[in-house]
Amino acid sequence: MATSSSGGRRVLGYLESARNLVGCTAGAGGLVLHFLGMGGPWWPAVVVALYGAGALLTPSRRPSPGAAPPAGPVVPEHPVVPEHEAPPALPVEPVDPFTVEVDALARSLADLPLPASARLDELLDRLRIAGPDGEAERILRDRLPLAVDGYLRARTWQRWAPGSPDPAVELDREVGRMAAALAG
Repeated sequence: MATSSSGGRRVLGYLESARNLVGCTAGAGGLVLHFLGMGGPWWPAVVVALYGAGALLTPSRRPSPGAAPPAGPVVPEHPVVPEHEAPPALPVEPVDPFTVEVDALARSLADLPLPASARLDELLDRLRIAGPDGEAERILRDRLPLAVDGYLRARTWQRWAPGSPDPAVELDREVGRMAAALAG
């Protein structure tokens, strides 16, 4: 593949660079000037000149190879602490991967416009308590994400399907079924 060579990487790097983007924007400005009636028969040269000016006047991200480092004191990111002054190590609690996965799902659900009536927080708490058994894992990885996805899709299409069941009620029922499966 052509992009695997160093030349191909350099070309792709330039295409994604700020210089190229500013040049393209300036060239697009030249096209706008042409469509406004300015530039006359020389409009292609105007577009190329504006692209070149934008690309050449945009500073590069990396310093030139012979450039001096920036002036000022050099401060290490993490101060070096001698071993005899090191703070005591804090005890590390073992991390349960299942709980981490439940917490990640809870964070992603918090960003969604879900009805409070669905009691998803209660279901997530029950999942944490139940631990990684077969049904809890199935609910965490399959059933709950599928129910939330179905709710969001149904809510999106609800305005075009008057008289269809309320998506919030359907989500409440499905969450109730999952809670019952965990209890039983």
